[in-house]
Amino acid sequence: MLMQISAGLWVRAAVLLTVVGNTISAQAKRSSDFLYVWTASQDTTQPDFLAVFDVRPASDRYGRLVTTVPVPGRNNRPHHTEHEMPANGRLFANGFRSGQSFIFDASDPAHPRLDGQFGDVAGMMHPHSFLRLPNGNVLATFQMQHDSMGVAPGGLAELTDRGGVVRHVSANYPGVDRRIRPYSAVIIPKLDRIVSTTTDMDGKDAIASVQLWRLSDLQFLQTFDLPQGPRGDEAGLTAEPRLLADGKTVLVSTFDCGLYLLSGLDGSSPAGKLVSSFPPKKDTHCAIPVVVGRYYMVTVPAWHAVVSLDISDPANPREVSRVVLAEGDVPHWIALEPNHRRVVITGYGTLLHRVTLANFDETTGRLTLAERFRDDGATESGVRMDNKTWPHGGSYAGIPHGSVFSLAPPASARR
Repeated sequence: MLMQISAGLWVRAAVLLTVVGNTISAQAKRSSDFLYVWTASQDTTQPDFLAVFDVRPASDRYGRLVTTVPVPGRNNRPHHTEHEMPANGRLFANGFRSGQSFIFDASDPAHPRLDGQFGDVAGMMHPHSFLRLPNGNVLATFQMQHDSMGVAPGGLAELTDRGGVVRHVSANYPGVDRRIRPYSAVIIPKLDRIVSTTTDMDGKDAIASVQLWRLSDLQFLQTFDLPQGPRGDEAGLTAEPRLLADGKTVLVSTFDCGLYLLSGLDGSSPAGKLVSSFPPKKDTHCAIPVVVGRYYMVTVPAWHAVVSLDISDPANPREVSRVVLAEGDVPHWIALEPNHRRVVITGYGTLLHRVTLANFDETTGRLTLAERFRDDGATESGVRMDNKTWPHGGSYAGIPHGSVFSLAPPASARR
């Protein structure tokens, strides 16, 4: 049974979030000291781990490995972390294959530690994405659950920052397409709404659905489909919804390289409109976006690039910049530094064992490769994950995926 949350509690939570946000904003003008990289072991007999890199611009150890934190089990398939380091330093990260998720305590940024683990919640399995709610708790999407007919849509759960279950709700309602798998989500406090996408991580179906929920009580409202564009497949594999600066407008990317503007989220007839698209490339997918101010960045494998769009008019995005990687690189994950000056990039192809950075100018939207971030003597940008001996033991190749910058410490804490 869902717990009811009073309007007053949500107001107090929003005020607290504003105070915390102001503190983070003051810190965010400074560069991050560390980059956390959630890494799979290519040798599945060895542990997966969180790797910590020094990214202090003035450090003589810039780009060097600081430490690693191995996790229990084997072959977890490290996948998504949170997209931003939370204010309390407790970072959620999923191991999608095993269905286990891990909580890292990075309150000591140079020496994070594993401080929690969880799996299924109320019969829902394989958590995928984690987002912070206005009250500081975590909203998790769960891909699936089992019922009498087999595999069914999963759902959403609110968790404490230690992984405790606060409330949960199933996405498996009468009439809902059973192929739906809650993938990612966006929280819209101004509208008392959550939008979740539906891509199946197993890649079995390319449906065009998104789901709408009420934030205050996690009540399921409805499912609606995004319309296809002129190519005929732009709406397939709904991926990552993002909230724009006005706190009400949502853009949704698809893995089939469409970009959709949503409308009517607070009414009875929500809808999506295709406002941009990118060329597809076989066996790859346009993937993770980042929004900062009037700019929207997204990975476009067909161009081996991260593209920056001006979304001042969300109905008419226009490209202002792109950073092009190596010919064989397939960028997938990106995340933004809190001061908005750097973007971390991981992916597939020749990027499979490499983490690279781009510089970002939030005034112009311009992206450039961070050429300095590379191994000593390397001819390519980025730090490799297949040429190192790991502090926790072994020298097996690592496959990086979810990556996030540390929050900058207060000025008083810096030396």
